[in-house]
Amino acid sequence: MDSRQPAATKEPKMNASEKQVSDKAAEGRVLKTRASKRRAPAATAPKAGKKPKAPNKPPAAARRGTKTAKILALLRRPAGASLPELRKATGWQPHSVRGFLSGAVKRKMGLHIDSVARDDGERAYRLVSK
Repeated sequence: MDSRQPAATKEPKMNASEKQVSDKAAEGRVLKTRASKRRAPAATAPKAGKKPKAPNKPPAAARRGTKTAKILALLRRPAGASLPELRKATGWQPHSVRGFLSGAVKRKMGLHIDSVARDDGERAYRLVSK
């Protein structure tokens, strides 16, 4: 008088969501998949919380003694500064120096940088007037 059922008649275990799906499928309803529930792309209207950037804002001066001030001083020289010179002044890796030049100096400060090849094969970077 064993209360266990034989393995052949045992139903596989399902969680609640699987039971709902099987019940609805049995009723003949068509189920929506995740792909069909996707929303339409959002409108491209400007967000209310963001303010537009002020055009032609003069660049903020770097504080004295900072790495930014050191780099700008090297770039203002007539001969400019090479990557090893900029690395030595800051202690940064080459990719960090190049990223700073393109991100902070060019984009954020709005300064123009000229890159020329020197006679010794090194590339020199310098600030140019607008």
